[in-house]
Amino acid sequence: MSRIAKEPVIVPQGLEVVLNGQDLTIKSKKGEMSLRIHDKVRLSFENGQILTSVADDTPEANMQSGTTRALVHNMVVGLDKGFEKKLTLVGVGYRAQAKGQELNLTLGFSHPVVHHLPQGVTCETPSQTEIVLKSYDKCLLGQVAADIRAYRAPEPYKGKGIRYADEVIHLKEAKKK
Repeated sequence: MSRIAKEPVIVPQGLEVVLNGQDLTIKSKKGEMSLRIHDKVRLSFENGQILTSVADDTPEANMQSGTTRALVHNMVVGLDKGFEKKLTLVGVGYRAQAKGQELNLTLGFSHPVVHHLPQGVTCETPSQTEIVLKSYDKCLLGQVAADIRAYRAPEPYKGKGIRYADEVIHLKEAKKK
């Protein structure tokens, strides 16, 4: 069995775990998440811990057990504490403004860009050049951040664009005459 799958997922107080066959549902005050477990993986909920095991001894079952454990852990952490992703706008005149479930971006185009946020993702703009996305679903949060970054990805010569807060852009040297 995978090293990751051997670790139990500890469920904190305030989360309700429902395991019905191969369907796992976790509920909290933040929301509810469901996951369909692969047929080669078995889950059990005992003493406030979710344990992962394999149904048969095949390489595919081994891989799926580690993946399933990681997904379950992300569900538990997300519904307990939540996840956060920070984006930074670099460029003259680049601005962001959050209004409810919409993010208004000015990125040097001839028109403003309006990004509609899906249910479960919230957005804050502490300053005009910072975007803070929050959600209990790590997968959805990463996809929304990638979609926003795709409007104006950082370019390699001046570094202008939307980047993750911890992203390092290696600038290229300009062409010499």
